[in-house]
Amino acid sequence: MDLGTTLFTWIVQSLVLAFMLLTGFAYTTLLERRVIARFQSRIGPNRAGPQGLLQPLADGIKLIFKEELIPARADKWVFILAPMMAAIPAIVVFAVIPLGGTLNVFGLEVPLTIAPHLNVGILYVLAITSISVYGIVLAGWASNSKYSMLGSLRSSAQMISYELAMGLSLVALVVVTGTLDMNAIVDQQKQVWYFFLQPLGAIIFMITALAEVNRAPFDIPEAEQELVSGYNTEYSGMKFALFYMAEYIKMIVISALAVTFFFGGYREPLPLFITHALPFLSVDNTPILGPIYLALKIIVLLIVQVWVRATLPRFRYDRLMKFGWLVLLPLSLAWVMVTAVMVLLRG
Repeated sequence: MDLGTTLFTWIVQSLVLAFMLLTGFAYTTLLERRVIARFQSRIGPNRAGPQGLLQPLADGIKLIFKEELIPARADKWVFILAPMMAAIPAIVVFAVIPLGGTLNVFGLEVPLTIAPHLNVGILYVLAITSISVYGIVLAGWASNSKYSMLGSLRSSAQMISYELAMGLSLVALVVVTGTLDMNAIVDQQKQVWYFFLQPLGAIIFMITALAEVNRAPFDIPEAEQELVSGYNTEYSGMKFALFYMAEYIKMIVISALAVTFFFGGYREPLPLFITHALPFLSVDNTPILGPIYLALKIIVLLIVQVWVRATLPRFRYDRLMKFGWLVLLPLSLAWVMVTAVMVLLRG
């Protein structure tokens, strides 16, 4: 493809991806409310549209027309910038997540991934997810509120504590795969998912990912019993909606990453069975099925996250830090060593 065609492809891919994430965010909120309602023997939202399917639209319209306030002594420009700094990294991470192979569109082979075959894909993911905490920290600092500041400090401490264990769980994966290219990692799972080869690494990754997103039971930065609403206490209207959006897009992102690293990515479930018994359901034979398989796997992991929120109570802050430093970090270090020894013995 020439430069013009390449740029046009990138623009279209970016717009489609942004639309998918914004729609996914909206309906993830509905999914969470309906699933938790089931757990609690309630009905959940069912008034706005058929089966409540227009509830996210109603919530969005409400937030658009709500009055936006900025505290008198807040740092105005940083206060406005912080929600955007929280939301943008969550979207940018999806540039390297493999969404499928290539599709033939009007004679052109168009890759479904914006940056396919990036040879430092995992490093890119770790770098971008690390800077997402800046939006939360700046929101707490710029609000000129003790509650907001405490929430942002908790978030930064939690991010540092759990990111180490997350990184080590991916180090063990890299030791096994021998690559940082996320497309190559997905291709290596044609026969068997890495969840079965790296079960402890997968569990550590998913636990630390919940902590990175500040989801229950790790939602200490916005503990309403202690901090009103934490770092976003002073936010309202669309600025609050951006923080809300960032949290739910991050849920989708960590689910997509977990699927990519440990559950075969966009490849078919039960790969050996489908490849031999039902070849028409194989991604290699029907490429359009790739994004569908990926979406279904992401939805399953989203339901698991909601299930965890509905089941487990919030950690006490000191126990949360101890769990990160005294349990997950030593466990992930030991797992890296075990993985390295097994690879050496196999080689």
